[in-house]
Amino acid sequence: MQPSASDALDAGIVARFARDLSALFDVEKGRLLVAVSGGGDSLALMLLAKAVLSERCVAATVDHGLRTASAAEAAFVGSIAGGLGIAHRVLRGEMPARAGRTANLSARARAFRYALLEAERVRTGADAIATAHHADDQLETMVMRLNRGAGVAGLAGVRARGGRIVRPLLGWRRAELAAIVAGVGIEAIEDPSNIDDRFDRARLRKVLAGVGALDTEHWAASARALGDAEDAIGWMVGRLGGERLAAIGGRAELLADDLPFELQRRLVERALHAVEPGIDPRGYALGRMAAALRDGRAAMLGNVRATVTRGEGRTIWTFVPAPPRRAT
Repeated sequence: MQPSASDALDAGIVARFARDLSALFDVEKGRLLVAVSGGGDSLALMLLAKAVLSERCVAATVDHGLRTASAAEAAFVGSIAGGLGIAHRVLRGEMPARAGRTANLSARARAFRYALLEAERVRTGADAIATAHHADDQLETMVMRLNRGAGVAGLAGVRARGGRIVRPLLGWRRAELAAIVAGVGIEAIEDPSNIDDRFDRARLRKVLAGVGALDTEHWAASARALGDAEDAIGWMVGRLGGERLAAIGGRAELLADDLPFELQRRLVERALHAVEPGIDPRGYALGRMAAALRDGRAAMLGNVRATVTRGEGRTIWTFVPAPPRRAT
């Protein structure tokens, strides 16, 4: 690695990144925590962030402890960050065990990672956390979700901003980022899971690599359009929730007349949470309940029972705690 690697980056590349980051983050005053795994994507992000933000860029690496090489990889990132003059910290902790219907290992690791990063953001006084999701990630995510029958929310893909998380590289290709890292003499770490056929994304990545007709930039534009549509639907559901959903004492009533199914489905989810706050309905189960209610049939999901009442030109869907199940 060159002594001043971030200073040696092409000025046009740095200016492009500064524009992308400024759309999500205050580049003049903000302090940014960069999540760095040691792969080419996140190392490029760290180099670019350092070039734009100087000392207002800090970094962290999460060591999940799931692979024997993870500690050495985290130390490698620390050495790169130190050479760039970036404050860096390795984050470790005990990942919670799976409980009940909670998500699979990769999903739990992701949630655990973001929890550790948020704690580090608070500790360092950073205004946001930057991750290195890029245009190729976006394409892979959209195809995977399309293959699973996702709706608008899922097909919106990875969002450029969510809470304290910013993703300024969604307009960048994987090859561009790899070239930035190689250009300053850094040899990035290759995560074995990226080429392990046991993982859906790894298998899909190999398939997509052989499909030349896919335009990643156009897919990214579609993801942004779907994200805008998701925001619009969410805004409408928020307004309708205030007008049509009443929740009192563990009971919820929804005026369901004259609404498109998607809005009914999302309002059903709100009603379920009003009755059972800890419920985590799967998409297909939620859709099945909404469809049953739309057809005038009672339905149950989790510990919530819903019934339909019609009268005086109105249709009310009522949600209450289900009676205790009999032991068998």
